[in-house]
Amino acid sequence: MEFVIGIVAVIVGIAAGFGIARVVGSTKAKNEAQEAASLKRKAEEEANRMLKDAESQMDTLRRQAEIEAKDEALKYKQQVDEENKDRLREVRNAENRINQREQSLDHRTETLDKREHQLSSLQGQLDKRASELSSSEAEMSRRLEKVAGMTPQEAKEELLQTIHDEVVHESAAVIRDVETRTKAEADKKAREILSLAIQRVAADHSSESTVSTIHIPNDDIKGRIIGREGRNIRSFEQITGTNLIIDDSPECVAISCFDPVRREIGRITMENLIADGRIHPARIEETYGKAVNLVSERVQKAGEQAAFDTGIHDLHPELIHTLGRLMYRTSYGQNVLNHSLEVAYLAGVMASELGLDPVPAKRAGLLHDLGKAVDHEVDGSHAVLGADLAKRFGEKPEIVHAIEAHHEDVDPNSVLDVLVQAADAVSAARPGARKETLDAYIKRLEKLEEIANSHQGVERTYAIQAGREVRVMVAPDVVDEAASVVLAHDIASQIEREMQYPGQVKVVVIRESRAVDFAK
Repeated sequence: MEFVIGIVAVIVGIAAGFGIARVVGSTKAKNEAQEAASLKRKAEEEANRMLKDAESQMDTLRRQAEIEAKDEALKYKQQVDEENKDRLREVRNAENRINQREQSLDHRTETLDKREHQLSSLQGQLDKRASELSSSEAEMSRRLEKVAGMTPQEAKEELLQTIHDEVVHESAAVIRDVETRTKAEADKKAREILSLAIQRVAADHSSESTVSTIHIPNDDIKGRIIGREGRNIRSFEQITGTNLIIDDSPECVAISCFDPVRREIGRITMENLIADGRIHPARIEETYGKAVNLVSERVQKAGEQAAFDTGIHDLHPELIHTLGRLMYRTSYGQNVLNHSLEVAYLAGVMASELGLDPVPAKRAGLLHDLGKAVDHEVDGSHAVLGADLAKRFGEKPEIVHAIEAHHEDVDPNSVLDVLVQAADAVSAARPGARKETLDAYIKRLEKLEEIANSHQGVERTYAIQAGREVRVMVAPDVVDEAASVVLAHDIASQIEREMQYPGQVKVVVIRESRAVDFAK
């Protein structure tokens, strides 16, 4: 019971608490509503006040902006007005200048018109005077013809002849003066260089024949060489490519061939056959093969030795072999390989004396006659053939040009070209270096005298000193002192153009007057 009463008491308490809380909550809500309404009124009043302040500030700012805009517009207007004034001034100045130029041009036009009128009048006067001068000249010409007794053409020819004589005299004096001064300087230097080169290169010379003669023990062996019905000699000539000459000459046979290497192979083959004693086609072929190998080895060694002697160690192997073939080649009886070595030495010495590099000069001198090793196989000048060979095997352009120019197949254009030409001439002109046949010698002398006799005023001509000097006797009444100098120069120039000769030819023109009388 007490428990139930307790529970009821608790429930009643709770209900009472809820009632009190509700009453208190409604009172609090009313108070809060009143406070909120008061805050709202205050906020609206504050907002209205701020709105009024903002509108007042906005009006102030707008008025300030309008004032500033008006100031800026005024300034810009003033600036534009000033610019317009400046431009207006420039335009006016330009107009003034144009007006002044127009006035100046008008003045010049008037002046030009006046001058043109004056020139027209002067031209008329000049035409009138020209016609008067033409008439005067014609009259003078008629008078001169009458006085001189010559036509204008005859007078012109007389005048040209007089001028020609004066030019001949002046040219003779110039030639004499230039030659004297040039020779005095050039000959001195050339003599020094050439004499030094010749002294330092003292080469031996021996004439070599183009026909190889082979000694045999007795004439009986000639029959064995010929063989039955000529079988051996035919086999020999067919295998070696040479001509075997067997005649009445005692104890010797001769081998002839245009190819010097092939002739040397035939000579060795025949000597070995004679030494062995067995001569028949099979033995000839066997001996020929051994001779080919032997000559090939000699050719290679000769080329290598020549390159070693001159200090040239980078030649192409084909060039070395071709160079060695020159050992069996002769020119006017002079061994071409020895000649090439001598030219290399001479060119090197002269290049050193001139302050140049001697190596290219030696190289060009050694290879300058390379074409003579193949000129019997290919048509053309040996200088051009040698240049083609050198170019094909990688020689430098200046070396190739020096080879091609050493006989002036092309014009020399460098010191190297001239050095090779000079060294070649010195080597060929040495006493005993070359020889020529009697017929060629006589023809050369006759040609020298024929060239000299072809000139006007020449009475007699004598070629002396083995064709190294030509003495020309002239008529003193036809050729005077000045013309004799010109005549010597013309004869020397014609000899250079029309003849080929080693060394140089001296032309001496002799003019003398003799008075002869007899006492009776």
